[in-house]
Amino acid sequence: MDTYLILVLFSVVAFLYASVGHGGASGYIALMAIFAFPQNEIKTNALFLNLFVSFVSFTQFFKKDDFPYKLFFILVAFSIPMAFLGGIWTLHDRIYKVILGLILLIPIAKFLGIFPKTQFSVKQNLPILIILGLGIGLLSGLLGIGGGIILSPILILLGWCTVKQTAAVSAIFIFVNSLAGLLGKSFSTIQFSENITQILIFTVIGGILGGFFGAKKFKVQWIQYTLALVLIIACFKLFTT
Repeated sequence: MDTYLILVLFSVVAFLYASVGHGGASGYIALMAIFAFPQNEIKTNALFLNLFVSFVSFTQFFKKDDFPYKLFFILVAFSIPMAFLGGIWTLHDRIYKVILGLILLIPIAKFLGIFPKTQFSVKQNLPILIILGLGIGLLSGLLGIGGGIILSPILILLGWCTVKQTAAVSAIFIFVNSLAGLLGKSFSTIQFSENITQILIFTVIGGILGGFFGAKKFKVQWIQYTLALVLIIACFKLFTT
């Protein structure tokens, strides 16, 4: 029963995240933390699942004539090598949990609507894009996340992208950083869960459905509150174990 419950929950998390243009790594990590997955499996599993769901989400949100190509290519040019390095490095278990718990506070704040509603009028410039690419890329590889959950509120807050553009940029940004992090991880040790194939199937199904409904203007406020609750539980477990 625990196995079936976990599979269903992975599918639900993928659905929820894909509906808002994300791959779901922070949600998968939250589930794995709650169900006490082995530490050496969490990062690899999350990056692997992120690849598929983020790509599915991207195909739903991408619009050729509305995609901010320049912004995206500058970001990934600097994030990819850092995500690769982050994938190679292994943090001490306690340090990993604390940093991850702190990073998860960002999506919690986003989903609860704590971030300012008013956009800043900040002109896109190379130094800011470089800093974002380097910083988010490194965290992506180190923690096993794609980085979109950090990038998306920043893009909206700075007024650089619309909500739909942000979803598309975040989704493909997550994909390339997850791939880079996973490749970096292959230079140390890659350890998947025994039932990763089953988890992947359920996760992809949830991601396809979530991306479809999210791109079709699916009402997402209740989804955001649900995700925030899952992440709050995960943060509590990360900080107390």
